[in-house]
Amino acid sequence: MATAAKRKATRAKQKKLKNFQWTGVNKQGNKLKGKISAESQDVVKQQLLKQGITPKAINAELFAFSGAKKSIKPVDIAVFLRQLAIMMKAGVPLVQSFDIIGKGHENPSVQDLVLDIKADVESGNPFAESLRKRPKYFDNLVCDLIHAGEQSGTLELMLDRIATYKEKSEALKSKIKSALMYPAAVVVVSIAVTAILLVYVVPMFASLFQGAGSDLPAFTQVVVDMSNNVQAYWFVYLLIIIGIVVGYSQLNKRSKAFRDGKDKLLLKFPVFGPLIQKAAVARYARTLATTFAAGVPLVDALDSAAGASGNAVYRDAILKIKEDVTTGLQINMAMASTQVFPNMVTQMVAIGEESGAVDTMLAKVADIYEQEVDDAVDGISSLIEPFIIVFLGTVVGGLVVAMYLPIFQMGNAF
Repeated sequence: MATAAKRKATRAKQKKLKNFQWTGVNKQGNKLKGKISAESQDVVKQQLLKQGITPKAINAELFAFSGAKKSIKPVDIAVFLRQLAIMMKAGVPLVQSFDIIGKGHENPSVQDLVLDIKADVESGNPFAESLRKRPKYFDNLVCDLIHAGEQSGTLELMLDRIATYKEKSEALKSKIKSALMYPAAVVVVSIAVTAILLVYVVPMFASLFQGAGSDLPAFTQVVVDMSNNVQAYWFVYLLIIIGIVVGYSQLNKRSKAFRDGKDKLLLKFPVFGPLIQKAAVARYARTLATTFAAGVPLVDALDSAAGASGNAVYRDAILKIKEDVTTGLQINMAMASTQVFPNMVTQMVAIGEESGAVDTMLAKVADIYEQEVDDAVDGISSLIEPFIIVFLGTVVGGLVVAMYLPIFQMGNAF
C-alpha cells in the first residue's frame, strides 16, 4: 500500500513538471544545451548550478503539455526490451536498469510504465509476473519467455532473444503496412483531387460555356453534370464516406467473422496475397524458433505462434497443427496436412526434427521469408508506380480534356 501511494505521489508530481530548454557554459568554458523537466525556471537554474553549469538562457518549451502523454507503441516496447538486454549484458542490475531506462525515456507514458514495473520488482514480485499485470503491452509469449529465463538463470540471454524477436516482428509489420498503405493513399489523394476539380474548377469552365450558348460535347456534359451533382449533394457523399470508414472500423473491431473473412479475402488478392502469405510464414517461423530455443513446450509455443501469425487462415492452420501434434503427429506432417505452408518450409522443419535442430531450421526459414518480404515490398513499389501514374493521369487528365473539348470544338468551327 505504501509503495502504491508513493507511486501515485510521484506521478502527481510529474504532472506538475514542465519541460524547459536551456543553454549554458560549463567550468571549462564549453557551450552546452539541453532539456530539463522541473517545476519552474528557478529549479532548473539550481540544478544546472549544482552540475557546474552557468545558465545563459532557460525557456519553457512551446506546445509542451505535461498532461498530454503520448501513447505507448509496440516499437517503444521493443526498444525497452533491447535496452534492458544491453544493460544486463553489461552487468547492470535489473532494478537499476529499469531506473536508467525509465528516467531517460522521452515519452512520459513509457517512463511511468517502466518505473511502475521497477516498483513491482522492488516489492518482491518476479519480473514476469510484473509484466503479466500489463497485458496491453506484454503478450503471453514475452511473459512466458522471461519466466523461463528467470527460472533457468538465463534472463540476460532470454531478453536478447525477445528483443531480437520483437525488432524483427515490428520491422516486418512496418514493411507490410507500407506496402498496403501506398495504394490506399493514392486512392485517397485521387478522390480529393477529383473533388476539388469538380467543386472549384469545373464550375468556372461551365459558366464560360453557358455564355457561349453552344451545345457541349457529351463527355464535357457528363463532367459538368457530375460537378453539379457533387455541389448539390456533397454532404451526402461525405456522410457516405464517413459511414463506410466508421462502419469498417467498428466491424473490424467487434466482429471476428468479419476479420476472418477479410483475412481470407486478402490472401486471394493478386500481388498483395503472396506478400501477406510470406509475412505470416515468417512470423510463424520466427515465433517458433524463439520459443523452441527458450525451451518452451511445443503446445504452448504453437499457441503463441497462432496469435502472432497475423492472419486468420494461418491462425486456424497453426491451431490445427497444435491438435495434431498433441495426438503424436510430427510437426512437419501436421504442417503439410494444413496445405497452407510451402513445401520448402515443411521439408526444412522435417530436416530439423531429424537432426534435433528445429529451432535453427525455423530461424533460417524466418530469415528467408523476411528477406522475401523485403524483396516483395520493393517489387510492389516498382510495379505500382506506373499504374499510379496512369491512374492519376486518366482521372485528372480526363477532367482537363473534358473542359477543353468545347474550346477545341469552337476553334474548329472557325
